Order: sequence, then structure tokens, then C-alpha cells
Amino acid sequence: MESEDFRNLSLQNPSKLVLPPLGASGCHQNGVNSSRWIISPMDTRYRCWETWMAVLVAYSVWMFPFEAAFLSACPHKTEQLLSIARSIVDLFFAVDIILTFFVAYIDPTTQLLVSGSGQIAMRYLSTGFIMDVASTLPFEELLALAFTAKHKISLCFSLLGLLRFWRLRRVKHLFTRLEKDIRFSYFWVRSARLLSVTLFLVHCAGCSYYLLADRYPHKGKTWMGVINPNFRETSLWIRYISSVYWSITTFSTVGYGDLHAVNVVEMIFIVFFMLFNLTLTAYLIGNMTDLVVEGTRRTMEFRDSIEAALNFANRNRLPPQLKEQIIAHMCLRFKAECLNQHRLIEQLPKSIYKSISQHLFLPIVEKVYLFSGVSRELLLLLVTRMKVEYFPPREHVILINEAPLDVYIIISGEVELIDYGSYNGGHKEEETVVATLQTGDVFGEVAALCSTRHGITYRTKTLAQLLRLRTHDLIEVMQIKREDKATMIHNILAHIAVSEGHGEYVLTIPKHGFDVHRQEGETGHNATLHNTMANDLAQEHLKAEERRQRSTGDPITQGLSSYQGQFRNVKALQEFDHDLMQHISISE
Repeated sequence: MESEDFRNLSLQNPSKLVLPPLGASGCHQNGVNSSRWIISPMDTRYRCWETWMAVLVAYSVWMFPFEAAFLSACPHKTEQLLSIARSIVDLFFAVDIILTFFVAYIDPTTQLLVSGSGQIAMRYLSTGFIMDVASTLPFEELLALAFTAKHKISLCFSLLGLLRFWRLRRVKHLFTRLEKDIRFSYFWVRSARLLSVTLFLVHCAGCSYYLLADRYPHKGKTWMGVINPNFRETSLWIRYISSVYWSITTFSTVGYGDLHAVNVVEMIFIVFFMLFNLTLTAYLIGNMTDLVVEGTRRTMEFRDSIEAALNFANRNRLPPQLKEQIIAHMCLRFKAECLNQHRLIEQLPKSIYKSISQHLFLPIVEKVYLFSGVSRELLLLLVTRMKVEYFPPREHVILINEAPLDVYIIISGEVELIDYGSYNGGHKEEETVVATLQTGDVFGEVAALCSTRHGITYRTKTLAQLLRLRTHDLIEVMQIKREDKATMIHNILAHIAVSEGHGEYVLTIPKHGFDVHRQEGETGHNATLHNTMANDLAQEHLKAEERRQRSTGDPITQGLSSYQGQFRNVKALQEFDHDLMQHISISE
């Protein structure tokens, strides 16, 4: 299931991804877990149902003007077949009306997935329910019970059948979704959309123009009766082609003159049709301009970047997993840019930005064990320097032996600790998932405070929202509030003591043995502070082990007791043999 979600994120359109809001820790936005009867709008099966319903919409709205104009001239058997097909289509739409009461929706204000059955029902009843029912009712059968005259039934059916055009919004949504699907060419999808609009309007105009001639009392005084007085007896195919021929020549402003208005009704219709053509022509030209220039700039840039990334991966023969990580990261970045959250926050005044950061992130940071007991002033300084970032599934956040540049706090999602083992015969051993970090956990803090390289790899398991705090900012804030430094060291040691040896610390702290490795170019107070932090951490660790020896009699304490007389200062502890540290980690 995890790999399926990852493929959906990396290879399909970004519209299937719903990002959690900033600071939200417990919401699962890409699935519906509240009830088994609620359907997620991003579900693949429901997307297939939507596509099928869009096909039925195209059939129904295309056949309605044709039936209204030419159904009276159709043979009885053909009329029966069309009536059966219309009833089957209406049955599908009736099923869709019932299904809509169980489909979650995205709130347009909060952009959150709403899965409450009551909220879904109230929204549907207050928006499109009435029009959906009205466009699905079998008006021809109902009118047959109310009227006996066939011309009255045909006229009422023609007017009430216009409600079927309400279904066209489904086709619009389908084209909008296909335009963001990287599996299809954006240019051809957009062109197909404009071509479909043009052909549909030409079809409707031709059928309407023939309907005027067919219903006009004087056969010889119509645009078709002038050419053929007995046009009702000609082939249905010839009449339809003649109607479409007139419509497209008028729409294109060619106007050969062979088919022209004869009576006043036809003249009025042509006047309004030409006025409508001005609007339609402006729509087509505007969309073509939008397609070429501004409106598609970001989408085209996104698609170009995806194609460039795929070409780069194929040209350099990157492994499939790495290629999917690249595509997933680019899709996620495009989705985040569409929300425009970071750009909006950066445009705000500094005071408002601080207030937003405190409102969103302070409740989360307060629950992190590292900052337990520290002053509120330090927390307020930290949250204003934190940045929120989204990571797709299976993306590496921190690599082993990487410099400690950042500290991360998990807002939502899961992060795995990966150990790749050692190299045997030139081949790397298979990866091992050591532990999984959940919402509210922090990682990277030990390496940041000890100025050591990371001893393990951190990789996201699901879509994760992380708070990133640069190590430089953390050290700078701790310099400002030096009284909180001891509290944070105590929190780290206490967290190590209560853990059972399955966390980051057994793999990181003992492996490095509290050695201080100064980074290249690091001078002045930063290097001094790193050394001070490491020394204090070592001292606190030694005191913690002494307390553990007095309170418990576990093998680790017994192993340390034989060495306590040899190490009475920090310098001796830093020169301690790594074998003992490895023994501690294995025992834990």
C-alpha cells in the first residue's frame, strides 16, 4: 500500500495529493479512515467512476439536441432504442446521486478533506442535489402522462431537457484533471478541450436551426424548404449534415450564401447566434493565448522540469528508486508552490510573521522532550527561526556521515531510521529499519549539539511535514539563553536513560564516543561552544551512569563500575576506548 501511494504521488497528477495544514499533526489528508462507508475523492476506483460518468455526460448532452430536432422523423424502432439508452444513462446518474452522499470533499476555504457523513450530506443538499435530480428525471415518460398531444410532449421535452447541460461540469472537471496529469501531453489535452467546446456548440446550433425549420408551419418558407420543400422525407443523415454545414460556415464567418434565413424567426435566431459567436470566438482566442503564454507558464515549467528530470535519470542510468524520489520531490514542491504559503508568509511584516510562527509551531515545540523545562523566551526565539518543509515518502532527510546542519521536528507523518550496515566484498548490505519516529519526535539534535557527523540515515516513510531548525540558529539561541543549556543536556541524557536502546542515540552517541570533530572553517565561539557542549554532555553522561549504578544492577552499570576509578575528568572520558562504547550499545 505504501509503494502504491508513492507511485501515485510521483507519477500521477498532483491533484491527488492533499497537503496537511501548517502545524497540523494528526490529520491524514490522503485517505479516509473515519468510516468504511465514506469514499475518498482521490481513490483510484472513484476516479475511474468519474471518468465513466464524464463519458455518459458527453453522450447525453450530445444526443439531447439531436433527439429534440430529429427524433420525430426517426423510425419507431430507432426511437425505442434511443429511449432505452436514455433510460440507462439516467439510471447511472441516479446511482451517482446516491453515491455522492458517501464521497468526502475538499473544503474550498481550508483545503482540508471533510469526511463527516453529516457534513457531506448538508453540503450536497445545499449545492448540486436539486439540479442533479432535475437533470435525471425521465421527463418524456412523465410528460406522456400529462399530455396526449405529441407536439406538446416534444416541446416540453425540448425545454426541460436543457437541464441536462448541468452535467457538463463533470466534463470540465475531467479536462482540468487531465491537464495536470503528466502522463498526457498538456498541449493536446488543452487543444482537445477547445475543440470539444467548438464542435459541441456547432452541433447544438445546427440542431436548433433545423428544429426551427421543422416546426415552422409553412414548409416552403424555411432555409431548408427553399431548397427541398419535402425535406422531411429525405435521409436523416443528409438533413443533419446540412444543418451542421450551415452552422460551421456561419460560425467561421465564411457564409457562402447557399443556405440562408428565409423567415423572421430564422433571422432572429441567426442574429443571436452571431452575437454568441463573438463571445465564443473571444473565448477560443483567449484560451489559445492563455495556452501559449501566461496561463500555462507554471504548468509548462513543471512539466518541463519533470521531463528534464526523467531525461537526466535515463541518461545517467539512475536506479528506479532514486528516479522516483526525484519525481516525487518535484511533484510535492509544485503542489506546495500552488498553495503559495511560504511566499505569503514572507511578504508579511516581521511582527505578524512571529505571531503566525508562535501560533502554528509553539504548541508542537513545547511537547518536544529536548525543550522540556526550558524558558518560554528560548522557545519563542526558536519558533521564529524554524521553517516548515514537506517531504514525499521514502526521501532521505539526513544521510549517514552527513554534517549536522539541521535539526528536525516531526509535525505529521513518519520517519524511519535506516542502517545500511557495512560493506562486505565491495557490496553494501541490505538496509535495516532500526526504528520509526512518529509525530512530535525530534532527530538530528545529538549530532548538532556534539558537532559530530550523523551515524545513521533518516528517511521518510510517508508524506511528512517537518520543522527544520538550522544548527547555527540553535547554537546562537543557546548562547543568548545559556541558563537553558544545562536543561537541554539533562533532557537528552534523561531521554537516553529511559529509552530501551532502540533509538537514534545507541547508534549515534556510542559509535562516536563523544569525540568532538571540528568542521572545516569552523572557528571562534561556535567551535568553542561545540567543545563546551560535548564536554558538558560527557560529564552529565558520567554522572547519569553513576546514578544508574546506585539505583540498578544491570550489566551495563556493572561494566562501567570497573572503569570509574580510571576516569575522573572529561579529557579521560574522551580518550575512552571505543570498544567499551560499542559494548554499551550492544548491551542496551
